[in-house]
Amino acid sequence: MAIYFASRIIMVAMGHGAASKLHKTQIVSDAENKDMTALSAAVALPKNTHIYSVSLNDINENLLSVPGVKNAATRRLPNGNLIIHVSHHHFVATWTDGENYFPLSDDGTIANNPSETRPDTALLFRGPVPTDITEITNAANDMISEIDYIEWIENRRWDIHTNGGITIKLPESGFASAIAGLITLNKNNNILGRDIRVIDMRDPARILVK
Repeated sequence: MAIYFASRIIMVAMGHGAASKLHKTQIVSDAENKDMTALSAAVALPKNTHIYSVSLNDINENLLSVPGVKNAATRRLPNGNLIIHVSHHHFVATWTDGENYFPLSDDGTIANNPSETRPDTALLFRGPVPTDITEITNAANDMISEIDYIEWIENRRWDIHTNGGITIKLPESGFASAIAGLITLNKNNNILGRDIRVIDMRDPARILVK
């Protein structure tokens, strides 16, 4: 028995025997209803490829170049198969460089998948973005019809620019509550429909209007 297993190990190492050949590549994605075409094309390993000639790092790097892929981990199985686990960014908004529009994930990652057309149903960001935009997108989605774009200011707070040309300066902390208050104020007094240039909410104790 020892001789048999020793022979099998030598055969695999030398590229002989069924276990040395790639039989199947399985890609597992964490995205629902994900089109696997781009992922399969990034792997593109023909059947019967020598299993130990395959660079797992190269496969992972190729998958990371696919727009929307956040992480890829490839494992070589003893039966000659490869199993690949792919995780995707959770896109919650859009970012623009002034010309094109890019999907923007909740961790601030901008996907290299530009479009010339602005999406109608996504918040738009400009300039640098922090590593977590979950709270601002959740809060600002409640007034998305009023928003032109959102901007991260001095790496510490947000400005909202409305379709009517108003700049809303949000406080560094408690900005979600400030947005909720602004929505109520607009509902009761139509403040966003008035001839206003700036609504300064940086001081929680008072709102300045210019």
